[in-house]
Amino acid sequence: MMRIWKRRLHRRSAAVAVAAAVAAAGCGTGEAEREPAPAAPPTASASPSESPLPEPNGKLPKDAEGLAADLERTHRALGPAVDEWLRADPARTGPPDAVVRLALRQQRLYRVLAKDRGLERRTVDLLPGEVAGPARDNAIAVRKILELAKPEDDLGKFRTAEPLPAGVLLEHFKDAAKRFGIDWQVLAAIMLVETKYGRIKSPSWAGAQGPMQFLPSTWRQYGMGGDIHDARDAVMGAANYLKASGAPGDYRRALHAYNPTPLYVDAVQRHARQMRRDPRAYYAYYNWQVFVVTTRGDVRITGPGARR
Repeated sequence: MMRIWKRRLHRRSAAVAVAAAVAAAGCGTGEAEREPAPAAPPTASASPSESPLPEPNGKLPKDAEGLAADLERTHRALGPAVDEWLRADPARTGPPDAVVRLALRQQRLYRVLAKDRGLERRTVDLLPGEVAGPARDNAIAVRKILELAKPEDDLGKFRTAEPLPAGVLLEHFKDAAKRFGIDWQVLAAIMLVETKYGRIKSPSWAGAQGPMQFLPSTWRQYGMGGDIHDARDAVMGAANYLKASGAPGDYRRALHAYNPTPLYVDAVQRHARQMRRDPRAYYAYYNWQVFVVTTRGDVRITGPGARR
């Protein structure tokens, strides 16, 4: 009885993430993203704050060679841009324009690779090791969530808002990790997939709510009396649920309880692995935007140059 209830509970949480492609999901550039070619991403040798930044909706390469070159340039520029932000304290300051633009460029490039497995393999084969690993994991994670997506044409149903500061959310993840023994990277990956760090405010079709997407009935059992819409309380509730479901001893089992599909489990684990490999990946993910998969193509509804 409990097992059936859990499966019903967490299949609901994919509804917002899937309908809005809130996680890494997406498929290429689509009609909604086609624009004139942007300025090239900054080179690794230049300061991100001084280099030309990619246009939010700029045209992307279509061939493996172009994608590999673009991914490598973006990857090498994004790291120093995040480092500059870290020196300014992300708990107190919003992301610099360089981080916002470069993270969006990175996200869109991964979306192209997610659409075409052959193109992904050819592109990754051209990348150096330190870029190939993240590219492969992210493209596959994007594809996993995309496989769950159903086109949604009513953009009016999606309510969005600015997320809490990245540093504040990170403290919530780390506090929950310390209390329940759950890796903070797993909690961060779940919020990325579910609501893009709280950007999505709409409830799911089943009534799941808050930045970690809980049904009120589940929240009453695992929310410890907190507010389902409060980010700190929601992260604590998610950590409590994962702990009760087998984590940290068996993350796959716990994540499957959270959302009973291997596609979801694999996507979360791949994003978490990248944050374990390089904590700066969290700050890039924090700046990934919300795309809605529609029958007319993908529409980005948050971030610079978003269309609604």
